[in-house]
Amino acid sequence: MPLQIIRNDITKLTCDAIVNAANPTLLGGGGVDGAIHKAAGSGLLTECRKLGGCEVGQAKITGGYKLPCRYVIHTVGPKWNGGQNGERELLESCYRESLRLALAHGCRSVAFPLIASGVYGYPKEQALKVAVDCITGFLIEHDMLVYLVVFDKSSFQIGEKLFTDIAAFIDDRYVDTHSISRRTQRDAWGESAVLGATGVSETDQAAISPNVLHGGARAQTTRSAQTPTLSLEDLLKREDESFSQALLRKIDEKGMTDSACYKKANVDRKLFSKIRSDVHYHPSKTTAIAFAIALELSLDETKDLLRKAGFALSRSSKFDIIIEYFIANGNYNVFEINEALFAFDQALLGV
Repeated sequence: MPLQIIRNDITKLTCDAIVNAANPTLLGGGGVDGAIHKAAGSGLLTECRKLGGCEVGQAKITGGYKLPCRYVIHTVGPKWNGGQNGERELLESCYRESLRLALAHGCRSVAFPLIASGVYGYPKEQALKVAVDCITGFLIEHDMLVYLVVFDKSSFQIGEKLFTDIAAFIDDRYVDTHSISRRTQRDAWGESAVLGATGVSETDQAAISPNVLHGGARAQTTRSAQTPTLSLEDLLKREDESFSQALLRKIDEKGMTDSACYKKANVDRKLFSKIRSDVHYHPSKTTAIAFAIALELSLDETKDLLRKAGFALSRSSKFDIIIEYFIANGNYNVFEINEALFAFDQALLGV
């Protein structure tokens, strides 16, 4: 199951377990720790008193009490002391031990805050990388839905250079759809802009009989008389491969296993099973792009796969431009892409 980055109050999230960024006493404190104890009620504190505290990098589990979860997993993150005193190893241990306890108690969903990034001073950008690396490493071997819960935008921070580079990339390519002509949009992006309106590429439009496209009115065209015409039946034969068929073909061509592909795409196994079993399955655009990223397709190949799902890329969409940025830079890490999408308030890839 996938990793989802969400903006929410972790005390209100319905899942099997939430993780508490606790202090060594486990008796409550400020920030997330205090909020969880307050929402859970006095029963949580009573149980925590029996646990005898917790060492840095370790984790212990209790009931959820008044919280909308079965369990609370308490872990103690390291205080930042320059980064040369084992902080990363201890923070990694927090995530590993918490996930181990969730697995041992049969949890199918668990929600984490960004551990140690508050009063303990762990730099948010580095804390985020540790969290994503540890969680995705775990998900390669295990099926579990894991949430990384961000309370507000100030709690979440991607690298300043990455943010600046993406922002500049968007500025260079972003198209205001209210101020440019459709012709400019088509020239900037290629046939995908035309597909958004007609569902037919510019190349194919020129080849179709004018009676098909214009209801009997003869088309104005500069094509030579030698250009062959296609009937609607011929055109449809060109597009007879569905998204599901194209995806499975690409997986085979890449020499990937199904599980490697859907995990790399951050897509749930059950959803992949639906796609595999239903030749006419229509995915969401974010799911289709997630598979293109998992397969490490080029931009043209990505457009082709999207077209089979009924979608196109557009330079009037910040989401689409961010996807283009990562493909153009050869970065096919879906979790890093999702971090950037989240930072720019866009929908995330996968499910």
